[in-house]
Amino acid sequence: MLPAFFDSIVALITRTSTDLPPDVRAAMSHAVGAEEAATRAGQALNIIAQNIDQAASCEAPICQDTGMPTFEVKVPVGANQIWMRARIREAIAEVTTRGKLRPNSVDSITGENSGDNLGPGMPIVHFEQWEQPDVEVKLILKGGGCENTNTQYALPADLDHLGRADRSLEGVRKCILHAVWKAQGKGCSPGALGVCIGGDRTAGYLHAKEQLFRTLDDVNPDPRLAELEASVMNEANQLSIGPMGFSGQTSLIGCKIGVLNRLPACYFVSVAYDCWAFRRLGVRLDATSGAITSWLYREGTTPSAPMLAPELVAAGFPRTGREVSLQAPITEEQVRSLEVGDIVLISGRMFTGRDAVHSYLMTHEPPVDLRGGVLYHCGPVAVKETGQALAVPKPQSGEGGSGWKITAAGPTTSIREEPYQAEVIKRYGIRAIIGKGGMGARTLAGLQESGAVYLNAIGGAAQFYARCIERVEGVSLLEFGTPEAMWHLQVRDFPAIVTMDAHGNSLHKTVEAQSGEILDTLKR
Repeated sequence: MLPAFFDSIVALITRTSTDLPPDVRAAMSHAVGAEEAATRAGQALNIIAQNIDQAASCEAPICQDTGMPTFEVKVPVGANQIWMRARIREAIAEVTTRGKLRPNSVDSITGENSGDNLGPGMPIVHFEQWEQPDVEVKLILKGGGCENTNTQYALPADLDHLGRADRSLEGVRKCILHAVWKAQGKGCSPGALGVCIGGDRTAGYLHAKEQLFRTLDDVNPDPRLAELEASVMNEANQLSIGPMGFSGQTSLIGCKIGVLNRLPACYFVSVAYDCWAFRRLGVRLDATSGAITSWLYREGTTPSAPMLAPELVAAGFPRTGREVSLQAPITEEQVRSLEVGDIVLISGRMFTGRDAVHSYLMTHEPPVDLRGGVLYHCGPVAVKETGQALAVPKPQSGEGGSGWKITAAGPTTSIREEPYQAEVIKRYGIRAIIGKGGMGARTLAGLQESGAVYLNAIGGAAQFYARCIERVEGVSLLEFGTPEAMWHLQVRDFPAIVTMDAHGNSLHKTVEAQSGEILDTLKR
């Protein structure tokens, strides 16, 4: 029964995780060309472009958060969907062991990581019958950071800076612009939106996500929606939120809108936000063998055209001569000399810590000395030197690390740690926090009180930052699973920008306020 089906799905997942489709590459190339190279936005996009090329060249994950795998499968009448679902699950587990997917499936009650990306509701597989002789499989990998920026509006509603949004396309326009403004850099902008007008709450979110299977350069067949999509693209990029929320010319690379009928009492606008690492591909399969007959969104297996010239990729981070080099451990004096906008290059020891680590540190002493240290909000893809991604070893505590390699290591969204961060900094003498998207007022006050800074790394640039890691020196709290463990890393010239300093200044607050003023002008 379809002897090549399993291998075809493995190939689809691998390619989706490691190589962006041409329409997304074209949109990002346009974004690169729109920014001055020496600006924060220009430097961020240069790193993103390098990362895209690096991931494709070594067939490694573009972003360490390989997301929630969502399959849309169309099959001929009579196809065995039960069998196909089982093979898709097996392919997900296999690709996870190869390190092409990070183990992301966590028990919602116990917090335990399954280690193979399987579990209730994961992966998501939607089947649909059609009257064609072949099988079509589409896949999107949408990460948790951009998933957290999804939003849903019930109209009529009052929106910050935009006033009342009524039950009309004008009200929908306001909702979409508000969603872009609210996301700022937390979803790894420049992003793309899938939008659904109508439906119920559940169907609306599903249909919004389905819009992300459209190519960025298509034109909506409904002229009313085509006009709205174009209007949103124009106005969203006037907000100057820019790459990573650093301010700039490109905040959005796509907006795709669909419509469902609704109940008279309900008018929902559902928005699915996807990041610049817009991983979406598909294949057509022979219905008798399961072999790939053609690729969707791209021309076969032809290597993607590089984003940058090879010499630019080889040159690494584009320096201006104004960068500040820091060697960890870092002193309070060094930290208090930094200001918002400074670019730093960190070398020395760095520790990762996400949700589980921060929760742990509120009730336990850290397994390492964090004084003067750098804490990186990162859930890496970690593999044994043999190449196998060992997701969740048997529970243990203490340190280890021999034989481990980090193959993808971009930042996660920091705002989730807001309830803990100021206290963790104060207790343990941490001098630098690295993440993406910025943090809130409590952390900003904590940075000022304790003498620490928040550094924004480039979201999604998992391959670029993995190359800044010289070695894994150890790992603690491995019982939390590899994404949530505390990894002890030795890094060299790890670039990031000071976006929250020890003087009470925040670039995130500034850009949010400035873009809010622009949003005021778009009320109509």
